Amino acid sequence: MSRFEPDQIEALYAVMRARRDMRHFRPDPLDPALLARLLDAALLAPSVGHMQPWRFIRIADRSLRRRIHTLVAAEIERTAEACGERAGEVRRLKLEGILDCGEVLVAALPEGREPYVLGRRTLPEMDVCSLACAIQNLWLAARAEGIGMGWVSLFDPEALARLLDMPPGARPLAILCLGAVDDFYPAPLLETLGWDARRPRESVLFENRWGDPL
Repeated sequence: MSRFEPDQIEALYAVMRARRDMRHFRPDPLDPALLARLLDAALLAPSVGHMQPWRFIRIADRSLRRRIHTLVAAEIERTAEACGERAGEVRRLKLEGILDCGEVLVAALPEGREPYVLGRRTLPEMDVCSLACAIQNLWLAARAEGIGMGWVSLFDPEALARLLDMPPGARPLAILCLGAVDDFYPAPLLETLGWDARRPRESVLFENRWGDPL
């Protein structure tokens, strides 16, 4: 495949710059064809050893969504306690939009990943990395379509696996909130609220050896 046209290349970078971890949604349902496109984008992701270790569960049952929200709320409180002097800040943050968004997906790793050795013999966590690539594909596609997405990682994975009747060995990695939004945040929400700041380029890019500036 030849190089893409300059406007197409710039559009790709623009989507990357504009992507946000969204927490505020409108409850409008997503068009089924749009949801299908977003999921197809996820399935285009690369995976180590071509193992494709991704499973997506659409949570269509509202009562099940509420139970998932309860799991997340409990973990937010435990996380606040673990953050010590910043506990109050954690409690004030909006860290999920499970009850507000149009769609909730759970992204998970399947059971039976052990036979996939290629690329994982010394780095078995590459199944997690591969699923993360699928989530990023979905995220960028959603932003290009004008749909907000938030990745919720505050939950007990064993409790969520039981709630969703996952087989032994399967593992939920993310709760994904998708939906229409009034506006995309101009900057990452946690940065705007003063939780943390984006690292400067020179602090994360090295050349040849750790710490040597690029």
